[in-house]
Amino acid sequence: MKYLYRLPVLLVLLAFGPKGHSQQDSQFTQYMYNTQTVNPAYAGSRGLLSFTSLYRSQWVGLEGAPETLNFGVSSPLGERVGGGLTFFRDEIGISVEKNITTNFSYTLPLNEREAYFSFGLGAGVNMLDVDYSKLNPNDVTDPSFSPSNNVENLTSPVIGLGLYFRSGDTWYVGLSAPNLLETDHYDTASVSKAKEKMNVYLIGGYVFDLSQDLKFKPALLAKAVEGAPVAVDASANFLLWDKLTAGAAYRWDSAVSGLIGFQFSRAIFVGYAYDHDLTDLSNYNSGSHEFFLRFELGGSDRGIISPRFF
Repeated sequence: MKYLYRLPVLLVLLAFGPKGHSQQDSQFTQYMYNTQTVNPAYAGSRGLLSFTSLYRSQWVGLEGAPETLNFGVSSPLGERVGGGLTFFRDEIGISVEKNITTNFSYTLPLNEREAYFSFGLGAGVNMLDVDYSKLNPNDVTDPSFSPSNNVENLTSPVIGLGLYFRSGDTWYVGLSAPNLLETDHYDTASVSKAKEKMNVYLIGGYVFDLSQDLKFKPALLAKAVEGAPVAVDASANFLLWDKLTAGAAYRWDSAVSGLIGFQFSRAIFVGYAYDHDLTDLSNYNSGSHEFFLRFELGGSDRGIISPRFF
């Protein structure tokens, strides 16, 4: 317990330390509902005006642990064009990162069996704040942790690309890089404190109709970035009566999760996920909580009777 006060500092150093080489994007357990965040080609693919909101509190009980707030909106803008907007705020330790991105997609029908190919483009800005006054270092005279080195609204551009295939309501697969640009952040001594590397995502899922009232959807999200191990999330969800969703997920060598959701109406879906850490860090936290809300307008005039599973 005597080392707990050092953990926030350790988290910051892992992300922004002078010898750090990469920085991971935010992670989500309910990624299957939040696809536009990682793939701009998903924008507008649901065929109606869709609003999403997600809040994630990671490693509850650990001071300085990540907290993420994410909003998104997307809609078809024409027969083949979709548009969307995403915003997230990610706080970890003494740093706060904010991102706002506009997404556009163009969709081509591939055959008469409702198979579609979309490619997307995202453009936006990323803003970083670092407040060293929140630290409690052992050596208060160390100039590296001086508030004079604070970072305020350090802005960098975001350019993302994505590909997305889907076949009706049966399967989907996407490949994307939400930000192609690699950005170096420097302190006053021109020493690199953080290097944002390109993250590449592969996402996919398949829907099995087990009966008239029961569907089963396994899904996968893999994330790769230079300087870090490949992160893999695998999930399995059951949908009952087009209303209740329940399932489980596994994050490779990291966490196991339980997921539940309910479609209250054609417009409103609410989801919740709980992660239990499988690493030694589980000794210092009580798990992670994630809440998701989706609100949608329209769709009935497009022949959509029940909400799509992805």
